[in-house]
This record gives sequence, C-alpha cells and structure tokens, in this order.
Amino acid sequence: MKTNFKLFSLLFVLIAFASCSDDDGPNLVPVESKTASNIAAPQTGGQGQPVGGVFTKFNFATGQVTTSETEWDLAFRGTTVAVNGGVVTGTAEEPSRSGNGGASVQSGTFGSITDADGLTFTQDADGAFAIPSGSDNGWYNYNFMTNIVSAIPGKVFVIRTHDGKYAKVEFLSYYEDAPANPDPNTDASRFYTFNYVYNPNAGETTLTQ
Repeated sequence: MKTNFKLFSLLFVLIAFASCSDDDGPNLVPVESKTASNIAAPQTGGQGQPVGGVFTKFNFATGQVTTSETEWDLAFRGTTVAVNGGVVTGTAEEPSRSGNGGASVQSGTFGSITDADGLTFTQDADGAFAIPSGSDNGWYNYNFMTNIVSAIPGKVFVIRTHDGKYAKVEFLSYYEDAPANPDPNTDASRFYTFNYVYNPNAGETTLTQ
C-alpha cells in the first residue's frame, strides 16, 4: 500500500510539473533595443550627374552591416533607403530583393510605437522605394540654405524584415559621429545613426522591451 501511495504521489508531481511547463508558453528571445552608428552610405555622382555606387546593407538580427545578397533588411546609399522586399526600383546598382521585407511609416514618438500588429507594409516597387526620399513620408528634410540633411522628428519606420520579423527605426543623424549641430563644411555626410528595436521571435509583433 505504501509503495502504491508513493508511486501515485510521484506521478501526481510529474503531471503537475508538466502542466506548469506547458502554461509557461514558448521560450522567447528578449526584444533588442540598440543604436546603429556611422553606417556608411557612400554614393557617386549627384549634382546633376547620374547617381551610383553600391548600397550598404544592414541586418537587424546581427546588428551589423552585411555583404550577403539575401540576408539583409535595409540598404543605404546617400539619402536613399531600400527594404529587402518587393522588386528593384530601377535605380542603378541597387541590391536585388529576395526577402519579404516592407516598411510602415508611423507618426509619434519612438516609445509610443509598441507593436507592428495591424500595420500596413509597403514594399519597394518599380520607380518607388517603400521609404520615400525627402519630407513627403520620408525620413529627412533638406535645408537648401544651410545644405543640411536632418532627420524628421516624430517619424518612426516599422520594418518587416527579410524573414518576416519586425523592427522599428528612428533615424537620428546623417553625419559621421552624429553631431548635434552638423557643419556641412567639416562634418562628413552619408553616415547613418539610428535607434532601433528588433523582435527576433518569429510571429511576435511586440516592439517594446
């Protein structure tokens, strides 16, 4: 009788433990909040000449620039930003699109955009980038008087990555080392600094820690 009671007790503990483990749900990787600094985006031409140059590609999963033809999320050249989704726009030397990336332009503070659920995402298309250039839903303003490119406050770009995960981006600066008051005569341009939050969990849309 004692033996049967002990076996029953042990069985009850194992069942209870398994039930608790099931209730815990999947193991999720923590959401990452980081700043990418000095992402170089050189270009050739401009000032009335044809623009060219290889785009610099960035991967949110690694937080690094990449040379991969497929595993990239955003790509930069000058003030142009490409996403790895859709089709090529017809721009010279742009990377091919092999992923399912897209962008959703949101207005608000970086902290107020907390979830990608329900958002509509645009992909790069023939003749148009998902993240437009300039102030019309783009990421920057250009001051002709001062020759300064400045990130637009209150613009947050929610990104669907090439492999269907989610991130949000707040562009901060277009100048090397992100000076508070850039001088176009002394501060090198075409260097991106941006805050981003990246959720590495497939199927998860939360964009806050």
